[in-house]
Amino acid sequence: LQETKAQDDQVMEALKDLEGYHIYCNSAEKKGYSGTAILTKHAPISVQYDMGIEEHDQEGRVIAAEYDGFYLVTVYTPNSGSELKRLPYRQEWDKDFNDYLKKLEESKPVILCGDLNVAHKDIDLARPKPNYNKSAGYTQAEIDGLDRYVASGFIDTYRELNPETVKYSWWSYRAGARAKNVGWRIDYFLASQSLRDNIKAADILNDIMGSDHCPVQIDLAL
Repeated sequence: LQETKAQDDQVMEALKDLEGYHIYCNSAEKKGYSGTAILTKHAPISVQYDMGIEEHDQEGRVIAAEYDGFYLVTVYTPNSGSELKRLPYRQEWDKDFNDYLKKLEESKPVILCGDLNVAHKDIDLARPKPNYNKSAGYTQAEIDGLDRYVASGFIDTYRELNPETVKYSWWSYRAGARAKNVGWRIDYFLASQSLRDNIKAADILNDIMGSDHCPVQIDLAL
């Protein structure tokens, strides 16, 4: 889960009736902002929070759960914001987060899931031309950040298995965007190249309501 907008105790209270799951959450210092969580039926070997970089570790954006065959990392990537005011910080985040993932990968493969707050290609948003270099989530600087992950050896699992499929994972609440399917694909599962043959399916569950985002999933055989 990304953007829980809750403190750890609030997450645990909200999920107290959920049976059969181990719950790990990371909250921002600023209340009601950001935050991530992992809910898992399989207890991880270890769990670590944040990147170990003070300027990035105030907003509860990263959790890494270690399993026998891989690390599962959830991330809520910073939004560049209105008028792209936070874009320079976002560029630093993308570089440092890629370094963090590659450090994890020295031990075992990595599966990254989360809201990366960027549409990668024209196929990944309904209106690419009017948004390019004007809207947060589709600037060349943000695209370059995702390109860096791919160049580092991480695969975009959905696009790898569904190269031509148009599906979105986020829609603005404004102007009936979801009903019109004017959306963006900004939620991803990235995975180490070494896991490519283990990924049997990847999907975007755009028929599930309840948020401006919808769930994304992969099926992994180990």
